[in-house]
Amino acid sequence: MSGRTAEGRELVVGIDPARDWRLALAWAADEAHRRRLGLHLVVAVPARDNTRHAEDTPHRTALRQAGAQALHEALVWARERHPELQVAGDVLEGPPAAVIGRLSGEARMVVLGSRHLGRAAEVFSAGSLVVPVAAQADCAVVVVGDAEHVSQQPPYVVVGIDGSESSKAALAFAYEEADLRGAQLRALSVFEPPVFTSQDEEVALRARRRLLAETTAGWSADYPDVTVRHEIPIGHPVEELAKAAEHALAVVVGRRGRGGYSGMRLGSVVHGLLHRARCPVITVPTA
Repeated sequence: MSGRTAEGRELVVGIDPARDWRLALAWAADEAHRRRLGLHLVVAVPARDNTRHAEDTPHRTALRQAGAQALHEALVWARERHPELQVAGDVLEGPPAAVIGRLSGEARMVVLGSRHLGRAAEVFSAGSLVVPVAAQADCAVVVVGDAEHVSQQPPYVVVGIDGSESSKAALAFAYEEADLRGAQLRALSVFEPPVFTSQDEEVALRARRRLLAETTAGWSADYPDVTVRHEIPIGHPVEELAKAAEHALAVVVGRRGRGGYSGMRLGSVVHGLLHRARCPVITVPTA
């Protein structure tokens, strides 16, 4: 393997006592093993309301006990999967999205599970982590709603390219991930034909081919073992990326900058992939 793999920072996993955490934790433990990173498991116990009086209620105590029990089981499970991993865990006080968001500042990546909720439910659910964390984290966020497709030969990683700075950051991460896994890289620039214009389609496709060539230029020197394929599917970006990633190890996409409503920060393509893609979705902030 070659390239510029970042070392020295931990991988954070959000553990929800009310849900099955094994799929996301399996992905995270395997990734920490590949990258030689520490694994930090976190259970966040949200306040029932904004008053201090509620802190010592039986309900609050039960939440802490359930969190501690889930964390203990997850720690044992992760250590059995990779005995050589450095694994630590904490039960922390506060809203889960805020707790995980703070930890993202020192993490290499954050890994979360997903229930594939409908869009409104994922955004507005009190216990939802996926949208607010993916929108605001300072590092890459991996959402594991379905298992990666390790049986596909050759294995591949999908990355979406649109020429933006965020998609360039996604490409850097995708090359690194493909190199770590000995996988191919499929770089997609989806062309969505405009409805109310007479734009020449062949001219637009040539521009997409040029964009892909320019964006990926130079990366082969850093990752000589990674084979990259340029693809320009025609259709809706969410549909085409999800289709390409149907048997992928992961799909990697860039994330918009900060500011405003979290769903808008995330971007419509990323938001759509979180609910459509049947493989882990990795969102990468602009460097």
